[in-house]
Amino acid sequence: MTFTSPHPPVDIPDVTLYDFLFADLTEEEKQRPAFVDDVETVTYGDLVASIDALAGALSQRGINPGDVVALYGSNSSNYAVALHGVLRAGATATTANALYKIDELVRQLRDSGATAIFTISALVEQALAAAAQVSIAADRVFVLDDHPKMVALRDLVAEAHPAPTVEVDPRTSIAVLPYSSGTTRAPKGVMLSHHNLVANLCQSQPWMGVTAEDRVLAVLPFFHIYGLTVVLNLTLRVRGSLVPMSRFDLEEFLRVVSDNRCTYLYVAPPIAVALAKHPLVDSYDLSHVATILSGAAPLDDELGKAVAARIGCEVRQGFGMTELSPVSHAIPDGRTDISLASVGLTLPNIDCKLLDPATGQEIDIPSEGVSAPGELCCNGPNVMVGYLNNASETRNTIDEDGFLHTGDIATVSAEGIVTVVDRLKELIKYKGYQVPPAELEAVLLTHDQIADAAVVGVRDDDGEEVPLAYVVRQADSSLTADAVISFVAGRVAPYKKVRRVEFIDAVPKSPSGKILRRALRAEQPATGDRPRTEGPTAAAGGSSSTRNWN
Repeated sequence: MTFTSPHPPVDIPDVTLYDFLFADLTEEEKQRPAFVDDVETVTYGDLVASIDALAGALSQRGINPGDVVALYGSNSSNYAVALHGVLRAGATATTANALYKIDELVRQLRDSGATAIFTISALVEQALAAAAQVSIAADRVFVLDDHPKMVALRDLVAEAHPAPTVEVDPRTSIAVLPYSSGTTRAPKGVMLSHHNLVANLCQSQPWMGVTAEDRVLAVLPFFHIYGLTVVLNLTLRVRGSLVPMSRFDLEEFLRVVSDNRCTYLYVAPPIAVALAKHPLVDSYDLSHVATILSGAAPLDDELGKAVAARIGCEVRQGFGMTELSPVSHAIPDGRTDISLASVGLTLPNIDCKLLDPATGQEIDIPSEGVSAPGELCCNGPNVMVGYLNNASETRNTIDEDGFLHTGDIATVSAEGIVTVVDRLKELIKYKGYQVPPAELEAVLLTHDQIADAAVVGVRDDDGEEVPLAYVVRQADSSLTADAVISFVAGRVAPYKKVRRVEFIDAVPKSPSGKILRRALRAEQPATGDRPRTEGPTAAAGGSSSTRNWN
């Protein structure tokens, strides 16, 4: 049985992303600040003029509709100019993770067929080395900032070529080609059309509550679809002001929010953990923050409430994935009655269904209470065109009825409130019972001596899969593995309890905030070689060790 949004459908214009964002810009709006930082203010008029000029310069260099240009850099107003300049020229932008090493960048350049690269001075050497391996000429590598030996974006803009006239079909032309996170398998190019991105902005705008009066912190990377659609493009659509940060550092984050009087923060759960627990927060004035919206990974209800109480703002949560452009569910603006344990309601124009992970049968939607858990599947105008050069993976992900299988296990209430339980492939099977790692992580984070945590399934000496908790202690904490195991055991069903504990310095995460469980599992020695403690912990079926994570 399918279910949809309790809100009516929204109109989605059949236009390019550039036209949707900028074609109706008024003279008054052109004077508004689009980007604000410690160095300069970029108005909407300046931004669009630079985008148009860059599109002209790219066209002069033979970059045409159907070509792919890679963006390999960090957040800035120039990143936005490069992104939309590429699209204005009719080409496709493939956004590469700024943390990529040369080999990783080479794989994306080769797979996407990129013919040019925009990067930053700090990454020039990697970009040039990768370009050489895929036969991209050095004069097709440009920098977003300044470099003595490279052509800069400002040089291209200064050429003042008019933007080209191009024919772009919003429904079939690929606007951006981000790559899926690869936390469970090799990254794949996700083909998102102009229509996909415009649709998701139309679906998201009424729910996010961001306005032209907001100053939006842009710390989530623009190369990730969350940062690109929700942070960057949605703010531009409503004519708000973006305050960009090139990377996350807690003290700098707090300073930037305070100094720039930011009102709206998009975050991932690791930032929410810091806002709830770190003593530095009390040293800065965050009184202007009205809204914090968390996404990219599950946010626990208690953690969200702790952030809201400490900052004095509304905290909400959303859900999505790259293949959905990305948002499919969110707690709407002002709906403080919806628990942060959920991801809220289905966005307009999206149909959903839940499939039993064992049988593949559709799960009934209850007339009251909450449904059984099942894999969440979504169908709507924001569903990707498909995976680049990978028809088999596309067929495995989008069924014959057009529903995209998210790989996430969720429930839905009679009121339409969706709660994500865990990733289908990350569920731990303990003696036939399903144990969701995210549930245990949420419990661990309620402990006042735990700064961060991650849970994965590992095999014990008997070959049984058991939950292993990686724990980051708070500074000066002497928390023991026994105490961790006991704490969790007192709060969950017996089959869910943590049975092994390892202390680490930091939980490895992607730039978007997802826990890299694959990296944690790779650190586990073979069964029988794992360290085990003597005494009470071992007797309780648990073990402990300490590791530095570098």
